[in-house]
This record gives sequence, C-alpha cells and structure tokens, in this order.
Amino acid sequence: MLSSSPAGTRRALLTTSAILSPGFAVLLSSGLLAVTTVPAAAQNAVSMPTIVVEGAKPKPNRQAQRSAAPRRAVVAPEPAPISEGPVVPADTTTISAATATSRSLSTSDSASLIADIPGGAAWGAGGVSSLPAINGVGADRVQVAINSMLISPACPNEMNPPLSFVNPTMIANMRAYLGVAPVSVGGDYIGAKVDVTTAPPLFAKGPGWLTTGQVSGFFRSNGNGYGVDAIATVANADTSVTYTGGWAKASDYKAGDGTRIKSTLYEIQNHALSISKQTFGNLFTVQVGGQFIPYQGYVNQYMDMVYNQSAFINGRYEGVFDWGQFEASAFYHQVQHTMGFIAPDKTGSMPMDTKASDIGYKLKASFAVSGHDLLRVGNEFYHNQLDDWWDPVTKTAGMMGPNTFVNINNGHRSRLGTFVEWERHWDREWTTLVGLRNDVVWSDTGDVQGYNAMAMYGTDAALFNARDHAKTDVNFDGSALLRYEPGLTSQFELGLARKTRSPNLYERYAWSSAAMAMKMIGWFGDGNGYLGNLDLVPEKAHTASFTAAWHDPAQKFWEVRVTPYYSYVQDYIDVDRCAVRGGSSACTAANLTKTNNFVFLQFANHDAYLYGVNLDGKLQVWDGPVYGRGVLRGQLGYVRGERTDGVNLYHVMPINAKLALDHTLGNWNNSIELQLVGAKDDVSQVHNELTTPAYALVNLRTGYQWDAVRLDLGVDNLFNTNYYLPLGGADLVDYKVVSMMGSSTAYGYNVAGPGRSLNARLTVKF
Repeated sequence: MLSSSPAGTRRALLTTSAILSPGFAVLLSSGLLAVTTVPAAAQNAVSMPTIVVEGAKPKPNRQAQRSAAPRRAVVAPEPAPISEGPVVPADTTTISAATATSRSLSTSDSASLIADIPGGAAWGAGGVSSLPAINGVGADRVQVAINSMLISPACPNEMNPPLSFVNPTMIANMRAYLGVAPVSVGGDYIGAKVDVTTAPPLFAKGPGWLTTGQVSGFFRSNGNGYGVDAIATVANADTSVTYTGGWAKASDYKAGDGTRIKSTLYEIQNHALSISKQTFGNLFTVQVGGQFIPYQGYVNQYMDMVYNQSAFINGRYEGVFDWGQFEASAFYHQVQHTMGFIAPDKTGSMPMDTKASDIGYKLKASFAVSGHDLLRVGNEFYHNQLDDWWDPVTKTAGMMGPNTFVNINNGHRSRLGTFVEWERHWDREWTTLVGLRNDVVWSDTGDVQGYNAMAMYGTDAALFNARDHAKTDVNFDGSALLRYEPGLTSQFELGLARKTRSPNLYERYAWSSAAMAMKMIGWFGDGNGYLGNLDLVPEKAHTASFTAAWHDPAQKFWEVRVTPYYSYVQDYIDVDRCAVRGGSSACTAANLTKTNNFVFLQFANHDAYLYGVNLDGKLQVWDGPVYGRGVLRGQLGYVRGERTDGVNLYHVMPINAKLALDHTLGNWNNSIELQLVGAKDDVSQVHNELTTPAYALVNLRTGYQWDAVRLDLGVDNLFNTNYYLPLGGADLVDYKVVSMMGSSTAYGYNVAGPGRSLNARLTVKF
C-alpha cells in the first residue's frame, strides 16, 4: 500500500530510507524526496567556495544508538526494516554541488572534477571533454551515468564523453564508486562507476508557489574564457519545473612560459528542463535537454570537433511502498558529430561524420526481508547504434575518393543485465553486502568500404567483410563487502569484486590498416594509429581493496581514510604493434621496432595488474569567533599498472597529492591549495609514451557573500609554473618537421599545462 497523506509519505520516506538502494540514498541526501520538509531559508542557502569532497562514512545514528543502550538489549523487531540506510563502500567519494560550483571558477570541464577524488585524474582532450581516470584506468573503463543515462562513444576519438554533456554548475551530486562497487551500481566496466545527478526538484512547502533562481557569469584570464550559468525553479506543493544550463567560450590558453598552446579553444552550451510530480510516496520526473558545440580544438589529436549536437529525453520514477522501494528509468539520447580542422592551426578538408543513439531502461526493487536483511534485484537494458562515415575529399580518382569511406556501418551494441544483491546487518559492528550479476552483450556491424578499391583500402575491406561480425559475450560479475565498526571512531572494510567489460565498437570494428585511417582512430591522444580486432574477448578484473577510516566521534574535527587495492585483469584490452600486412603503409616491419616515433597499433588482449593506495583526510586547525574556522585537508594517490609480459600500461597517473587550507569567517571564505605531481617515468613502451617531469602548483580562492549576491575570485598556478600534463598526451600541433608533405607533426613533445589564470565569478540568487 502507498502512504495516503503527505505526513504519511514523509514517515514512509524516513522509515524506508533504511532499505533504499545506494542511488536512491543519494537522491534522499540531496533532498530529492524530502524537499517538502526543507525550510525556505535552507533552500536559499549559499554554497561555499571551498572544495569539500566527502567520503563514505559510518552513519551517526548507529553510533548514538550503540552508546545509548547495552548491545544485548538491541534486537531489531521482525519484520521491521533495518535501522540503517544501504551500505555504501567505504572508499566511495562524493563531490557535492557546492564543490562542483566552486571548481567551476577554474574550469568548464566536468571530468576535471575527478581529480578531487583520491586516485582520480583526467586524460587530456578538448577543453570541456576530458576523459575520467580512476585508480589507473580511464576512458570507458570508468562508467559514467548522467541521471541514469549511459552514453556510448560516438566518435573515433571519443571527443564527446558523457561528462561533457553537463556543465560543472549543473551537477548536484557526483558519486564515485571505486574498485569494489555493489553489483546493483551497474555492469560492463572494470574501473570505477561515476553517478552524476543534476538539480533535484524543489517543491513549495505550503499551498503557495515557490520560485527560485540563480544566474552567474565568469571570466578566466588565461584563454580569455567567459560564460554564464543559470538555474531556475517554479513549483507548488506537488509539481516542480526546473531549468539548468550554461554556455562557455574560450580561446587557446598559454603555458607558463607564455607559449600559446594551439587548438585548445572551445565553445559549448548545455541545457536541461525537468518536470517533476510527487504524490503519496511517488516521484515522477521527465527531463529533456541537449547540447551544442560549434567547435572544440584538440591539441593531442589530428582532427578537431567542428560540430556536435545532441538531444535527450529521460524519465525516472521512485516509489516508496510498505514492502520497500522501487525505481525505474528510461531514456533516449542521440548525437550528431563532425570532425574537421579549425584554421589557422589546422587546415585542410576531410569531413568525418558520426551519428549515434543510446536507448535504455533500468528497474530496481529493494525489499526488507527481515529486520536485519535487505534484498535488491534489478534488470537493465542498453542499446547503442552507431554510423561513422567519411565523405570523399574529391569526387574524382585519388587517395581519398571517389567513394565514401565507411568506418562503422550500422554498428550496434546491446546489453541486458540482471542482478541480485543481499545486504545483512549482523549486529552493531558487522555488515556484509554480496551480489551477483549477469550481463549479456551483443555487438554487430555491417560491411564496410574504403575511399576506393586500391589495395590500401580494398584488401582490408574485403578481409573484414568476409568475416562474421556478430559477437555475443556472456559476462558474470560479483562483489562482496565485509564491514567492521568496533567503536565510535573507526571503520574497517574489506572488498572483493569481479568486474567485466566487453569491447566497444571501435575496439572491435575499426578495420583499415591505411596509415591515414589508423591515425583517425584512438582516444589516447598519443599521435599513434589504431586498428580494431574482431577476435577481442571481454576483460575481467579481479579486485581486492581494504579501507581503514578513523575520525572523531562527531565526525567534525578530524578524519583520515586509507585504501590500498590490487586488481588482476584477465584479457585487458591493450595494444600490440600491428602485424606486417602487404600493401599497408602503416603495418610494416619497421613499425615493429620503432622507439622514437609515432607507431601503428592493434587492439589486443593481455593479462595485466594494477595496485596502489589512496589516502585522504582533514583536520580542523582552529575554530573561534575572531579568526573563524580553519580546516587542513589533503589527499594522496599512487598507482602502478603493468602487463604480465613487463609492458607498462598507458596513461597511468604518477604519484600525486593535494594539500589545502580552507578558511571561513562569517560570509568570507578562502582557500590555498598546493598540488604536487611526481615525475612520470613508468611509461608504455608499446605506445612510445613520453615521460614528464615532476611539478608543483599553488592555487588561491576567495569569496564573499552579500545577501543574494556573491563574488568569487581565484588564481590558478599562482607562480606561473611551466609544466607538462602527465595524461595530456602528445602535442600534435605546435611542433612540426620538414617532410615529403611539406611539414609533418614532430614526435617527442608533451602538452604543456595552463599558466597563471586570474578568475572571477559573480552570482546572483533570486
């Protein structure tokens, strides 16, 4: 039965929050379903500019209950729901809306927020399209969901990754599940899972209308970046309409030595409109929106983005019942994308078009089967459709004509997943969570053709078309968590997991070994060329992690968390130098032994392992009416990745750390941050990856609030340090050598990071 009154609804929500899924708990914590109880003053509260990244913690009420009564007297009645919310792994980290808004002072790239997560980093790409990396693995090994939507690669260079479809200020909550995540979180990934939710609906407290809004404009001196972000809500007691969106534009940025880093300009706009309805314990939300990027430069790719337009519709439902809680979502997302050249840094004519769509649903139910036990079951389905073609440069005979080059022809990839998960609260100290899931992945594509029938295209196309392209992967995953909380100030958790990921469409179906075609494939930013492999099998990661956390009883003054981990990956999808092919200008004998130039690679399975440790914590240094409150925070990440044959994994972040002091005094907020990154010496030999030296950066922020107006100021890279991005790839634009074609890209140059930038943001709330 559903609750029959608003008061009953609130009681059911509070009671049933003990048995909700992790994703639903995020919605509750952000106020999505309990918003009717939030005072108006709290709804208009101003977010702080300092960065606060929250890790998973033990719930305070469990500790309070332990201290209030002897353990022998604590017996959960049957069949009352368990007294705690769903288990969230101890190494999970949440980035709040306040943190995302604060970071937007410096960047419009949502993926860069991942760097505030212990073990997190970002692969360099366009100015708003970095690829997330956590614990040594990146790109689509890290699965990103935007309001439950999964968006597949829709470009051979992955220029439009999922996090590019939201501006930082649109993010209400970003939760990162690291190496050992519950199976209910998702499947088809081996790294981390990142769940992003945008602004939750607000509802009026009484019979009247609630109207809220916020508009902010920003400026960044390095790259002459500027833009505007906005959010507005109109609501009554049961219906809410919310708009979120933003627009940003920037020119090429300059390095610390004053050099202009070419092909780093961009312009982007994202928009979303949500309509929500709540009634008797049910919440329905329908969201529509889209993105438009007229251009975005890529210093580490041979091509640029010259058009990217998307649209989506997304429906979600959450319901609270006597037996538990039910969630359902369904979405459709489509993208039209074109690569080309942005003059004057890149010139020529070679249009490359991609059209893709994603459609899917997810169902999840949570049942309280006893006062100690919670059961979750779910089913989900996702389908990706992709066409990738390159129009002829000339309609006459030549290297790139007269036919259309068909790179992916009606490629499709479907996944059906089912899971079951059991959560058990044995007593006040011990909790377990175990789960199993199955994902069946089907992929296929049609026949292809080159620009013409010349051997460099015709032979490869004939070989590819002669083979069966249909593949079916039957994948099984499992996870187990064991948590022990011996007292008020500590928590220990052991996690084990098996995670599986099937190859994406480009890894399997990129077919041409022509040098030019291979250089158009690859999201690694290294200048190398890539060839698909029809014989790839899914990669399977076996991960173990242990998290120990300590904090003061109130969880207010200090805390520290450390997580060592190890992952052995069977059939890791890496690369080999492509085998010698007759008629290929890329896959030659010389390519097999090159050590100081760009090379040509083919995707291949290899066993590999990764291990490392993440550390983060905070300490209140002072707190008083005269000097305000000062908090010292920090994090450190170390990871090592290597194949079992001794080859280092590509794009593994070197040891890095952040130390910061955050200060609050009345309406004034300040922060000084030191970022330390070690030298990257363990580089991939097969990629001919470049090393980078160590560096240190200092960043400053300050902000002040006047009623509904807020001003934030900041300085990035205070000392204008010249440094190179460890995961930035190769600079393919700023350095040239003389060649038969007149000039060609020079090998051996890293992408330099941005120099000093003076940043400002003005925000008005109404």
